[in-house]
Amino acid sequence: MIHIINITRLTTIEEAELLDQKFAEQFKWYQRGDYYLNCLEENQTNKRVTLIVYYNDSVAGCCHLLFESKYPFFRDDNIPEINDLNIFPEYRRKQIASKLLDELELIAAKTSRFIGLGVGLYKDYGNAQRMYTSRGYVLDGRGMTYNNVPVIPGKSVIVDDDLLLYLVKDLQNNL
Repeated sequence: MIHIINITRLTTIEEAELLDQKFAEQFKWYQRGDYYLNCLEENQTNKRVTLIVYYNDSVAGCCHLLFESKYPFFRDDNIPEINDLNIFPEYRRKQIASKLLDELELIAAKTSRFIGLGVGLYKDYGNAQRMYTSRGYVLDGRGMTYNNVPVIPGKSVIVDDDLLLYLVKDLQNNL
């Protein structure tokens, strides 16, 4: 059987509502709301690119490219940030995330030499950590952050989705 992966940009309210619905169905942690409508608005004002991935005509997930990162190093150096890569569990290990990253890297390369992303530190992020490093992403050398603020040695932080290490990739050497 041939499996078709199709990637499109978020462009309509209907697509934003579909993502909101599908994420609520797939993830207990996701609360329905205005998130994807806000993403749509930022897509329309060129602040972000949201890519939706379909696997055999079913929504399989999405990912974003932020042109103005909330992470100070990326923001100050105009490094676009890959953000919130989510593939629904039944579609994982089918090269879908890699195809999304390929597309986002091509988009970023039009305006930037570098691209970056943040990755969580606990076990749930293990597959993502391996994938990013295998694709040429390297630690930015600035240590851990919590809510985009550097973690100070000796201080305690909560190990959750806001505790990140950031990585960068040189697109001129890797595309």
